Order: sequence, then C-alpha cells, then structure tokens
Amino acid sequence: MIAVLGLVVGVVAGLVVRPVVPTVVEPYLPIAVVAALDAVFGGLRAMLDGIFVDKVFVVSFLSNVVVAALIVFLGDKLGVGAQLSTGVVVVLGIRIFSNAAAIRRHVFRA
Repeated sequence: MIAVLGLVVGVVAGLVVRPVVPTVVEPYLPIAVVAALDAVFGGLRAMLDGIFVDKVFVVSFLSNVVVAALIVFLGDKLGVGAQLSTGVVVVLGIRIFSNAAAIRRHVFRA
C-alpha cells in the first residue's frame, strides 16, 4: 500500500511541478528508463518466484541505470553513441521480454 501511495504522490508531484530535464542528460534518460524497467520486471519476477530480496533489487536498479548510462556516455565520447544506445536497448529489451514471459507463465500458468 505504501508503494502505491508513493507512486500516486510522485505522479501528482510530477504533474504539479513539471520538472525540466537538463539538455546534458537528455540522451541518457531513455536508456536509464529502459534500464530501470528491466530492474522492475526482474524484481517482479523474483517476487513471484519467492526469491525477492529488497537490497538486491535496489542495487540492481541503481547499477542497471548507472551502467547503461555510462555505456551510452562512453559511446558518445567515442563517436558511436547511437550504436551503443541501440545495443543497450536491444539487450535490456530482451531481458524485459524474457522477464515478462516468465511473469506471464507464473500468473496465467501458461
């Protein structure tokens, strides 16, 4: 219940405050969101499998976001930012869909 309340408060605060993303971090935000979604789906899968550990989730969440952003940053510095961004999205997308399939199998027994 606390998580749902926090989500509602966060959405309302975002709509009221309307934060502006600095242009420096704009290229990294979509990658960070995809990395965060990967951690969330992994955490949900772990919860359904009965092996969820909150510390592991927090570390996974933060490290996924930081590593994905660093890969894209390094790609930008090397001049291949678009290719590395695509690679990160593909890898994390595969992980997200694999976790979603496991969640679907667990929930629907199919």
